Amino acid sequence: MYAITIPVPGGPEALVWDEVPDPVPGEGEVLVEVVASGVNRADLLQRQGFYDPPPGASPYPGLEVSGRIGALGPGVSGWAVGDEVCALLAGGGYAEKVCVPVGQLLPVPDGLDIVSAAALPEVTATVWSNVFMIAHLNAGETFLVHGGGSGIGTMAVQLAKAVGARVAVTAGGTDKLERCRELGADILIDYREQDFVEELHKVTGGVGADVILDIIGAKYLARNIEALAVNGRLAVIGLQGGRKGELDLGKLLAKRAAVTATSLRGRPLAEKAAIVAAVREHVWPLIAGGRVRAVVDRTLPMRDAATAHRVVEDSAHVGKVLLTTG
Repeated sequence: MYAITIPVPGGPEALVWDEVPDPVPGEGEVLVEVVASGVNRADLLQRQGFYDPPPGASPYPGLEVSGRIGALGPGVSGWAVGDEVCALLAGGGYAEKVCVPVGQLLPVPDGLDIVSAAALPEVTATVWSNVFMIAHLNAGETFLVHGGGSGIGTMAVQLAKAVGARVAVTAGGTDKLERCRELGADILIDYREQDFVEELHKVTGGVGADVILDIIGAKYLARNIEALAVNGRLAVIGLQGGRKGELDLGKLLAKRAAVTATSLRGRPLAEKAAIVAAVREHVWPLIAGGRVRAVVDRTLPMRDAATAHRVVEDSAHVGKVLLTTG
C-alpha cells in the first residue's frame, strides 16, 4: 500500500507519499481500507518531530479515518467485511489501509456520506469526553470555546447547543465568527479585536463561563481563570500558546473552580473504547437526526498532504480538512 511517511521531520515538504508494507490486523483489530482521513494539529506536531506516536502505534500520521472494513482480526465480532465505518486512531490514518482496535470503530452515521464521516471521530471524542464526561456541561450553562472555527470548535458549538447551553466563541475575523453563528453560537468574540474576558463578562453580567474548552494553553491560562464563573470548569486540550503558565490558586479557590488537562491519543485502549461508546450513544443520534453535522472545509488528495498541512497551519479553514485516497 501507499502511505504518507516522514523520513526526516520538518515543514510540510517532509511528508512523502511512499510505498510501505500492508498492515495485518491483530487480535481484536479490523483492517480498514481508507477512503478519507482527517487532518489534525497533532499531525503537524508529529511532522515537525514534536509528537511521536505512542508505543506500538503506526509511525504514519493520521488520527481518524473513514472507509470500509477489509478484514477482521482474530476475536472480532459484530462487524463484517464491507461495513462502512469511521475510526479513532493512535496513528496511521494517512494511508490506504490501517488497523484499528475494534473498540475505536464507529459506523458511518445514517444520512452521512463516507468521506465526510472522516471529519467526526477525533472531534466528537475530544469534545464529548472533555466537555460532557469531565466538565459536565449542562443545559442553561454558559460555554466558551476558543478557536470556534476549528474542527474542535465547530463540533463543540453544535453539541453544546444541542444540550441547551448558551455558547460563546472566540475566532479570528468576521467570516469565521459568522460561520460559528450559523452553527448556533450566541456570543461572538473576535480575539484579534476584543478581549474575551471583558466581552464575556459584559454579556453575562459579570458571571462568566461555566465551562471553557481551551486549545491555547499557557497564553490564556490566567485569563481563562478570570473568565470562569463560580464553580466553573476549565478544560485544556491544546498548547498552541505554550505549555508553562502561572496559575493564581487564590482565584481558583475563591471561585471553587477546576482545571483539567487531557490528551486523547495516548490513553489506554479501554478508556478510548469507553469514550467511543459514549459518542455512539449520545452524538450519533444527533448527527442522524440532523441536529449536528460534520463541518468539512475542503478535501484534498492524500498524496497532497503537504498542502493540507499548510492550510491548517495558516488557520485558513473552518471545520475539518480531509485527505482522500480516491
